[in-house]
Amino acid sequence: MFNLNGTIANPKLWNKRNSQQSRRSPLFFPSIFLISLCFFFFFLTYTPIPNYMIFSTSLKTVNVALTHQYPHCETRFHGEKFLWYAPHSGFSNQLSEFKNAILMASILNRTLIVSPILDHHAVALGSCPKFRVQSPKEIRISVWDHIIELLRSRRYVSMADIIDISSLLSSSLVRAIDFRVFVSLWCDLNVDLVCSNGLNVPPSLVESLKQCGSLLSGIDGNINQCLYAVDEDCRTTVWTYQNGVDGMLDSFQPDEQLMKRKKISYVRRRRDVYKTLGPGSKAELATVLAFGSLFTAPYKGSELYIDIQNAPADPRINALINKIEFLPFVPEIVNLGKQFASQTIKAPFLCAQLRLLDGQFKNHWKATFLGLRQKLDSLRQAGSQPIHIFVMTDLPQGNWTGSYLGDLAMDSANFKLYFLGENDLLVMNTAKKLALARHGLRFKSFPGSMDAVAKVEKHCSLDILPDVLLYIEETICSCASLGFVRTTGSTIAQSIEVMRKFGLCSSPIRTAFAL
Repeated sequence: MFNLNGTIANPKLWNKRNSQQSRRSPLFFPSIFLISLCFFFFFLTYTPIPNYMIFSTSLKTVNVALTHQYPHCETRFHGEKFLWYAPHSGFSNQLSEFKNAILMASILNRTLIVSPILDHHAVALGSCPKFRVQSPKEIRISVWDHIIELLRSRRYVSMADIIDISSLLSSSLVRAIDFRVFVSLWCDLNVDLVCSNGLNVPPSLVESLKQCGSLLSGIDGNINQCLYAVDEDCRTTVWTYQNGVDGMLDSFQPDEQLMKRKKISYVRRRRDVYKTLGPGSKAELATVLAFGSLFTAPYKGSELYIDIQNAPADPRINALINKIEFLPFVPEIVNLGKQFASQTIKAPFLCAQLRLLDGQFKNHWKATFLGLRQKLDSLRQAGSQPIHIFVMTDLPQGNWTGSYLGDLAMDSANFKLYFLGENDLLVMNTAKKLALARHGLRFKSFPGSMDAVAKVEKHCSLDILPDVLLYIEETICSCASLGFVRTTGSTIAQSIEVMRKFGLCSSPIRTAFAL
């Protein structure tokens, strides 16, 4: 991507230099030795500076500078308060965080800044059980950098372009604003320049992006009433709401062996998010409340970071908790999945979700295929052949030979296999529809936001169609009436099971929402 205009010496120049070596000063080699020694001691004592620190100089100086640079950040939205967070990992984890962000924003009465879908594992959190994670500051700046990359390469797809939150918005359970619209207003950025994929970036834009990224990520701390950066993470905190004593110890703590081996001294406490970050707190005054990761999962009788299963004294939040358990895909995706099941497969079928290449799953082919084999044996004994199977796998079809999948594909008398690829016409047409629909920009307007939305629509259109294959496959699997064979430990499988639980396939064909 970078054009390094270097000059390569020609042979004549090298010959000339070689002829001059005999005339060098007698101090030449001792000088070289001393210089090399200096470089050795420099690298011996050098400590690399993390990327996110490029935004940081003197805390006091930058705090004042940022306050002067963005004086409108407290007033631009006329008292409206916002919540931002830093999603990471694969899509299923990002969707889980999105649900948690909706919940947190509603509890704290803030408008959710809806982030894009990040590239698979472009940003990683680490391991909460091992107390080895990126700090909230580090992960926020990593997410900021990746979002700017998505904008510059014209690959930005909002989570709300894929997940239908229209029912939440229409019922006023949550308020939302698109990330691009928000930062263009809050940081006064020229969206047409930000979304340009040209190589010549104006220095003024580079500086504006650095300052906005530093501000929103909380690298230099809290900025007066502009931003409050939440620095508590899963190593120290489990967020709760109306559940137990605020500040009590959580049941999951690092064991002595881990504390000794890793030299850590973390103590995990359960803290009420409303009491800590709501009315009466320092965070309440800030226009933006910035979390790091909002990922959580059950672990050893507790939750890794957020434990809000119900709200005993808040019926509105209870209703929201029930609604966000299942958030459907937008109509374009759901409708195509249903139509593929009814018009292409045209028969009761089994879904086989086989994750074979990524991470831990590549070492467990035998166990994954065993579950499928047992399910098919039971179906063959109970019914007629052929058995229709929709295959959802990350193993390319060209690599099926020699595996159980290859055996099934060859046995056309007993099994009929269906699958989709990212270049299939049905998939590409759905991607085009989503690119034109721009659901993520169809939110309630704020002062000045309509102009910002128009600029985003004009200058930030997609150059590359969104990858929608996974979402379509999940929808088709939700329609599998003969059952669902899952890959153990896969978050994709968990998403499909939720869709099946809520009967997505039995609901009528839906139309796109408008707000």
